[in-house]
Amino acid sequence: DPQVPAQKPRRKLTAQYKLRILAEADRCTTSRQVSQLLRREGLYSSSLTRWRRLREQGLLDAMAPKTRGRKPIEKNPLAGELAKLQKENDQLRKKLWRAERIIEVQKKISQILEIDHSQEGGK
Repeated sequence: DPQVPAQKPRRKLTAQYKLRILAEADRCTTSRQVSQLLRREGLYSSSLTRWRRLREQGLLDAMAPKTRGRKPIEKNPLAGELAKLQKENDQLRKKLWRAERIIEVQKKISQILEIDHSQEGGK
């Protein structure tokens, strides 16, 4: 294929591959042999260090390739109920606001008409 890809595809290294490379690196007796292994496999020494640490901790699952990108957002199981309660709360606030306006208007009308509610109750 004469076309050169724009970007080399990312490698996905399995846990088995990592363990195999670690075993090969452990069999190497000189740093030169380790360097040759790393060059042949196209790896960095920091990868070996990280993989060894994970192997010592017994985190074989952690050595599996990680998925890249954003993590899926977990849906809150109470989100539906929360939305319903917020809507109900908004409706009650509107009703309260209307009731307060009606009471204010009634007070103003009684002041205009000079009606004293305390006298009516005493008759």
